[in-house]
Amino acid sequence: MPLPQRWHKKKKPPPGFDVVEPTLEALEHELRDKIKETNEKKRKTESLWPVHQINWQKSRYIYDLYYTYHRISKQVYNYCLQQKLVDAALIAKWKKPGYERLCSTYVINPSNYKFGTTSICRVPLKDRSPDQRSAQDPTTGCLGCASGKGAGPRNIFGNKYGQYLAAVQIAREERLAKLAQQQAEKEKEKEKADDNDDDDDDETDDDDDDDYGPQPVAGVWAGSQKLQEQSEQMVIGGGDDADDDDGEDETDDEDDEDDDEGPAPPPAKKVRQE
Repeated sequence: MPLPQRWHKKKKPPPGFDVVEPTLEALEHELRDKIKETNEKKRKTESLWPVHQINWQKSRYIYDLYYTYHRISKQVYNYCLQQKLVDAALIAKWKKPGYERLCSTYVINPSNYKFGTTSICRVPLKDRSPDQRSAQDPTTGCLGCASGKGAGPRNIFGNKYGQYLAAVQIAREERLAKLAQQQAEKEKEKEKADDNDDDDDDETDDDDDDDYGPQPVAGVWAGSQKLQEQSEQMVIGGGDDADDDDGEDETDDEDDEDDDEGPAPPPAKKVRQE
């Protein structure tokens, strides 16, 4: 499907826009499909969740490619902002301390909530009561977008719209480059060898290689657990907000305290006798 006409209405895209165009196009079509879906058996505000979540994912994709991975030029970044392909107000908030993972500017507007407060998703999970651990913002569906160690899950929506698509895209590119290198090495070995009886060596060690291809089964999202974990490690290891995501995996561990006894406590310090 062609891109929406408004994308190219004002001026021609700058060189390098083709890097982000397929992903933005896929998210645009995904948003249209979600809007057309029936809202039966859904709460009134729940029908708006895909709008906020896809808006977050588009904006995060461009933000990470420019600030974290430096894969697009400033011209492409400014073009996306000027053409309103991404949420400029949300990106501006991400640059401020404490708002690095903000799900939407709606949740921090006190006029949208009773008593002049903000959304429950802005409260770190460690500061919530047990009954509020699984609470979601009724407007965006966010599970927790506070910053800091143990503040919330890495995937703030708990679905594919909470994935970091920039990391997923780069992980696919690295995997494809690795597979191409392995294939080139195997071809050189075949040229030197007279025969090769081991047919199993021609197969890769990954059962989810289809998810890494130019047109993966899962589309722009991570469809395999291995790719999802690889992209999450990239989010942890690089970028301006790496320090804010270091403790987010502890969220799942806190819910399983009843099943696991946890690590052994450190040994007691010996008291020196005087």
